[in-house]
Amino acid sequence: MAQRVLIRPRHLAPNTGGVLLDISPKKAGWEFVRFTVRRISPGSTFRAVTRGEECAVVLLRGAGEVTIDDGGPRVFGPRASVFDSYPHALYLPDGHAARFLATELSEIAECRAPSTATLEPRLVAPTDCGFEIRGGGNATRQIVDILPPTFLADRLLICEVFTPSGNWSSYPPHKHEVDNPPEEVDLEEIYYYRMRQPDGYGLQRLYSSDGTRDETVKVVDGDVILVRDGYHPYVSAFGADSYYLNVLAGSRRSMAASDDPRYAALRGQWPAPDPRVPVVRPPYA
Repeated sequence: MAQRVLIRPRHLAPNTGGVLLDISPKKAGWEFVRFTVRRISPGSTFRAVTRGEECAVVLLRGAGEVTIDDGGPRVFGPRASVFDSYPHALYLPDGHAARFLATELSEIAECRAPSTATLEPRLVAPTDCGFEIRGGGNATRQIVDILPPTFLADRLLICEVFTPSGNWSSYPPHKHEVDNPPEEVDLEEIYYYRMRQPDGYGLQRLYSSDGTRDETVKVVDGDVILVRDGYHPYVSAFGADSYYLNVLAGSRRSMAASDDPRYAALRGQWPAPDPRVPVVRPPYA
C-alpha cells in the first residue's frame, strides 16, 4: 500500500485555540521529524520541554512573550502573517524548557527531532534570518533560512520559501534519500503550505529516481506534504503566491541533494530573476 503523502489540517472554529496539525514520526512513517501546528488564544500559554530531542518553534502569525528556562520574558513577534514579515523563532536543545504567552491570537509551528547534544537555547530574530533569491525567470523563489547548516543545532534544518504566482520551486527537481556525502545525504522533509489568496493552490510532484512512482498532489492553505524520498518539485498556480515551511532532519546535518540528471543543466541556464521577488522584504534591506 502506498504511503500517505498529503496531510490536511483539522478544522477549528475561527479565533479559537487548538492543534491544527500533529504529525509524529510513526504517522509519517519515518525516524526523525515531528511537526505540530498550534493556534493559541490571547492570554493562553504554550510550554515546550525537551527530553532527548531538540525543538524549534516558528511564529507563523501573532505575538507574545517567550521565557526560556528561568530567564525573564522576551518579545516574540509580532507577525501579521507569513506574507507580511520575516519570522521569529526559538531553538530549544535537549534538556531545556520554554514558555510562550500569546498576547494576541497566534499560530506556531513546532518542529522536533531526536537529540541528546549539549547546546544552547537561542531566540532567532527576523534580522538573524537569511535571504536568498534562487533560480530565475518563472523558477524564481525566495529562501529565508531560519536554522541553516551553519546554525548550532544537532539535526534540525529549517527555512521558509516564498514562490510567486505561476512560478516553480524546488527546481531543478532534486532528492535527498541516500547517505552519500558530500553529493547527497538522507533527509526527511516537511512541506507546510500557506497561500496568500484564500482560494490559492499549488501542485507538488513526487517521483522516484527509478520511475516506479510518480504522482502529483494538489495542495491548499494549511496542507502538509511528507517527502520521504524521490524528487519533489512544486509549482504555484497562477494567481496564487505561496509559502512553505521546510523542516528537515536526517543522519547528517547537511542540505546536500542530487538533481534529476535530466534537468540538472538548467542551473546554468537561469534567465534574470523574477522582479516580484522578494515576496517578503528582509528587515535589513
